[in-house]
Amino acid sequence: GGVRGGRSLPSAKCLHDVESGRGAMNSAGLPSGAGAVDRKQGARLSLLGKPLTYSAQSGRRNARYRRLQNYLYNVLERPREWAFIYHAFVFILVFGCLILSVFSTIPAHQEFSSHCLLIVEFVMIVVFGLEYIIRIWSAGCCCRYRGWQGRLRFARKPFCIIDIIVLIASVAVVSAGSQGNIFATSALRSLRFLQILRMVRMDRRGGTWKLLGSVVYAHSKELVTAWYIGFLVLIFSSFLVYLVEKEFNKEFATYADALWWGTITLTTIGYGDMTPQTWTGRLLSACFALLGISFFALPAGILGSGFALKVQEQHRQKHFEKRRNPAASLIQAAWRLYSTDGARPYLRATWHHYQSSLSPLRHVSPPSPHHPPLPHPPTITN
Repeated sequence: GGVRGGRSLPSAKCLHDVESGRGAMNSAGLPSGAGAVDRKQGARLSLLGKPLTYSAQSGRRNARYRRLQNYLYNVLERPREWAFIYHAFVFILVFGCLILSVFSTIPAHQEFSSHCLLIVEFVMIVVFGLEYIIRIWSAGCCCRYRGWQGRLRFARKPFCIIDIIVLIASVAVVSAGSQGNIFATSALRSLRFLQILRMVRMDRRGGTWKLLGSVVYAHSKELVTAWYIGFLVLIFSSFLVYLVEKEFNKEFATYADALWWGTITLTTIGYGDMTPQTWTGRLLSACFALLGISFFALPAGILGSGFALKVQEQHRQKHFEKRRNPAASLIQAAWRLYSTDGARPYLRATWHHYQSSLSPLRHVSPPSPHHPPLPHPPTITN
């Protein structure tokens, strides 16, 4: 190719391809010869009439592949309707494993529970392993998770990391359990504790934590105020009781002991392991208990009312989303009816697209020469 007058000219190879493409066309502008045969066989042709490398059959196969990928991703990440059956099955497995773990620490049921626990653990390793592989594969239906870099980005999500930790802990416990020493060492006990993270992975979308975070953030000022005043009451009451009781009561030997007593008392737990012995100490304890409990109980009420308001707001949002689409369709239909009036030619750019959609048995009312166009939509007559 060359340059003439500041414009690049097509190369000889490009001109040859164009001429070849023209030669493959008949007088009607359709592919002829081998191109027509490829078209009949389902092959897709390029702009130059050459068959592409993939066929319609491979396109259908790719569509089925994408459809299956998207379906499995929705089942695992966004379950709806009967997909909850699988998640309920996984929850029953996790909860049963937790119950067996509790019974395996009781000497009377340790042998039988450990044997059942080993079987359940093996089943869960198979289920969670297959689920993790399917999650990584099906994540490719999302644009941001395609390719190996996208899969790696998906694997770095918090719940995927929890899945890997749980799988590693389960494999280690089953490997040790097959040798009969499930709780032989403290390391294996720690691995058993990591398996409790299975209960956390049940809420994969994080709806519970998002709701809690939004409530705490919305009422952060009230919570900080209540905790601050409660903390002041705690340190003052503990210090005064310590000054009164330290010479007469060995249980209040240090200020740390008094802080322990104040925390247990003001939070209404009341173990009873430490009690004031003098009347002055008892009087101070009663006064500070009445004052402190009022502020220590405030956060519970604040969080409770915040949860109630948040749930009510979510219900309102759900009803709004249900009404939004019908309302938008109604507004759209009313505007189309208004804009198709012949008395409003200045709206032609809007309604011209829908003019062909009107039934031939219906016609738009003609504008009256004696009356100007009305601001409201006219009626359509048959």
